[in-house]
Amino acid sequence: MVLTLVVIVSIILVALSYRLVSASPEQAQVVATPTTRIPTPTPTLAPTPTVKASPTPAPVILPVQDRSKVLGIAGEPGTNYDGIPWIRLSHPTCGWGNLRGDVLKNTIQAYHRKGIRVLFSICQANNATLLDTAKFDDAAHAYPDAVQCGNEEMKQDSSVSFLYTPPDKFAKFYDLCEKAIHKVRASTPVILGSLDPHVAGADYQLLVNQVSYLDQMQTAMNTSVHPGGNWSWRNQIIGLIDSWHNGWGGSNNLAGLFDFWSQQFQIDKNQLGNHMWVIEGTGCFKGCGINVDSSYELAVSHILTLITDVQTIKQLKVPFFYFSGKDFVDQGVTWPIGILDINGHPKPIRQDMGMGGRTLTLACGSKSVTVADQLQLLSRLYADCALPSDYLNTLTS
Repeated sequence: MVLTLVVIVSIILVALSYRLVSASPEQAQVVATPTTRIPTPTPTLAPTPTVKASPTPAPVILPVQDRSKVLGIAGEPGTNYDGIPWIRLSHPTCGWGNLRGDVLKNTIQAYHRKGIRVLFSICQANNATLLDTAKFDDAAHAYPDAVQCGNEEMKQDSSVSFLYTPPDKFAKFYDLCEKAIHKVRASTPVILGSLDPHVAGADYQLLVNQVSYLDQMQTAMNTSVHPGGNWSWRNQIIGLIDSWHNGWGGSNNLAGLFDFWSQQFQIDKNQLGNHMWVIEGTGCFKGCGINVDSSYELAVSHILTLITDVQTIKQLKVPFFYFSGKDFVDQGVTWPIGILDINGHPKPIRQDMGMGGRTLTLACGSKSVTVADQLQLLSRLYADCALPSDYLNTLTS
């Protein structure tokens, strides 16, 4: 009995020992089945189209012209001066208009696209804004073909006392203006102000006073503006205004002024066009011997001035701008000195007559061209057409 019990216990122990020995560590671990991750598909987005900004169109800049080709009219935007290659426009500092900023840029570009060049005048303001350079920079970036810095700065007239600017102040004004223009385009002609109108001979001392003003300006430029400099007004381009009934009674004040200023510049008269631009050439009808109550005298002196002025500047190749584009009213007085009437309509060659009352047949190369109005006449004279030999009799009869 005891023996049987011992045998049973032994068998149980042997079996248990076998299970413990035969189970290896690797077998006791659970082998994990690797999980394969299925990536979540990313939706494909349609490519965003690249929008290219439209490039700013380059401004139309016309090449600098020979001085003999600078022939224009003092006008205003919106008026058609057909056949006139240059127009003189003004900054609001000159008393009217809105030519600044984009309006100025767009206006000049419109003229350039037509092949018309622009002289842009900036007037001096005799106040705290005199040396404000914003107006100069504004003008420079509009790319005018020439710039007049200042206008009638020497004029001592109580009715327009705001025009006069002392030489030292005007030196600073001109220096800032010229620098701004030439910083943007060095080849742009810059005109130094303008000499207010005087009569050669009779106003000799007044002309000498203008020379003295320029001398004082030169001194200021070389002592206070640019100390130790050698700036000379004789190396600049000076603006000139002539207002006289040239051609009437054989007079020619413009030629007399050219004689005087060529002597002051110390140059041959044929070189004057390198140093002087006539920014206003016009007739005189008040206080100069013309009978303002005679429509005949007003008409004949006016058209003779136009012709005589063009003949005079053509001979010496001096840049010239006729004044005015249109008749105008100032302080209740009508100024009948335009080549168009107040409404911008053509005026007869003899403005005291109807259209066609007088005509002139000009020789334009191999062609003959008959003109009946003043704009036609001026544009043809600018284009080198020749007057008939009897034009004086035709216009005065």
